[in-house]
Amino acid sequence: MKTRNFFKAAITGFALMTLLAGCANSSASSDNSDSKVRKVKVAFDQASKPISYLDENGKPTGYDVEMMKQVDELLPDYEFEFVGTSSDDLLLGVEQGKYQVGVKNAFWTKERTEKFIYPKEFLGLSSAGLVLKKKNENIKSLKDFASAGLTLAPIAANNAQYTIIDEYNQANPNNKVKLKAGDSFTVDVVQWVNEGRVDGGVMIEGPFKQQVLDKNGPYYKLKNEVIYNEFAVIKTWPLFNKKEQKFADAYDQAVKKLKEQKKPNELSKKFYGRDLFEVLDTVKR
Repeated sequence: MKTRNFFKAAITGFALMTLLAGCANSSASSDNSDSKVRKVKVAFDQASKPISYLDENGKPTGYDVEMMKQVDELLPDYEFEFVGTSSDDLLLGVEQGKYQVGVKNAFWTKERTEKFIYPKEFLGLSSAGLVLKKKNENIKSLKDFASAGLTLAPIAANNAQYTIIDEYNQANPNNKVKLKAGDSFTVDVVQWVNEGRVDGGVMIEGPFKQQVLDKNGPYYKLKNEVIYNEFAVIKTWPLFNKKEQKFADAYDQAVKKLKEQKKPNELSKKFYGRDLFEVLDTVKR
């Protein structure tokens, strides 16, 4: 009887050990699966509402950020960590590998292709326009601006907006915009135009709306004094570190799917108040 109980206990113990071993292997397998998920840092310009910014709760949001959040959901092999920073730090950080990718409503420039990977799929569209005094509301294009001999607010040479004007000047040597490189990355365009220091300046529609047309904007009192005339809708891109080609390829697959689902259109309406993708067929840049 004792022998029978001994063997019964032994068999039970062996079964229990097998079960525990199976659980351990399952746990190890799960751990190994988790370890395959790569954490990447996504830098964003935290002071560029409605493109990318921190909301009232200190959470990252904006068109560029929300698009990248949706990309993250479609990439199970990656886990995105959003890092708010300045525009200058973003560019330097991505170039040096501090961040794997950065979003800042970036336009394409040849110079930047030497420092960053541009993916095949653009992230969004941005309206670029001229900020002018109300008396100059008849100026609708860079051609009009140049023909009138008006002065333009300085633009830093490393700002893609400078490249846009420079490209226009190269294509129109007999009707150039008076382009001057500034010392800083950005100039307070609305203030310069309002004070009469310049006749106009290049600005993105989203920030103009936030600064001038929003009741809480710093220049809301000037809503009837300065205007915004769009002269182009331009594609915007995330900037990947040069060693992140595999990551950029994965991004491409995700964004292609999101575009098929019209997700960018929805976010454009939410953050810009209009579906910029409706004019995609006319976008030249």
